[in-house]
Amino acid sequence: METVRDDAGVYARVERFFDETFSTDNPLITEAVKRMLAAGGKRLRPRMTLLAASACGDDADEHLYLAAYMELIHVATLIHDDVVDNASTRRGVNATAIDYGNRVSVLAGDYLFAWIFKNVTANYDAPIPHILSATLADICDGEVLQLRSLGVLDLPVETYVDVARKKTASLFAASAECGAIAAGGSPDQVEALREYGDLYGIAFQMKDDLLDVTADAAAIGKPVGNDLHERKMTIPLILALGTGDAALRARVETYYDGRGGDADVAAIVADIARVGALDLTRGRIADYAARAKAALAPMGASGAKTELERLADALAAD
Repeated sequence: METVRDDAGVYARVERFFDETFSTDNPLITEAVKRMLAAGGKRLRPRMTLLAASACGDDADEHLYLAAYMELIHVATLIHDDVVDNASTRRGVNATAIDYGNRVSVLAGDYLFAWIFKNVTANYDAPIPHILSATLADICDGEVLQLRSLGVLDLPVETYVDVARKKTASLFAASAECGAIAAGGSPDQVEALREYGDLYGIAFQMKDDLLDVTADAAAIGKPVGNDLHERKMTIPLILALGTGDAALRARVETYYDGRGGDADVAAIVADIARVGALDLTRGRIADYAARAKAALAPMGASGAKTELERLADALAAD
């Protein structure tokens, strides 16, 4: 019987699990992780696992542990990301490294990965442990590819999508796929949900890039233009540079070469809007969101399928 009927119910189940059940054998790690969880987040990855299980006709409550592991993998990657990026804030609070230091943060992320996989391998049959280990490899590969792409102003959109697929979409795809497998979904259902997660994840990364240059700091929990400060090649910037606007390119070259100042960030953001790249980005997001919804065609009608479609629609909404 399908037990997930609305998104609020899924969110409440996940939050209750973290509040009442989550704990590791290391009190410091538990404290650091719970602090990150308390800072908020949409819990999209565990919600996707539970909705996938429900869409395959199973009781979503039977898969809360698996769903929670998806969010904890995400949390571990965020802890590491903030060290790599030398970030000071995350979700509007201090990054873990600010309060605990880089060494403890790296070890906390490592410990959490190991703790997750110890539990996954003990409690889930193949291919779920294999999918998650491959996903972690993809995430690390994507992060390295992104580092190698810093400041590469002629980065092709295809390379950007490859990075987004590995570092962001892979965990969404795994979350949906593992939920379907654990629920006993058919091969067609498993593949449909994995494809949905992949396409959703690419759209999600594009939307995150868009918000970096359109939202305020309170809304995104980090400084506006943070990606530009880090010399990242985001989809709005790539599309803006693709218009051939010489003034924009010169400004970006100056800033990314270290010859500019903070005032240039606001000017670059204004230029991205001026050349129409914000609307171009919205078009790309809408395309991937529509493809994600289309991937769900093999799934029968259900409240969970409707909710997955709504999540994709939300990415395309401005």
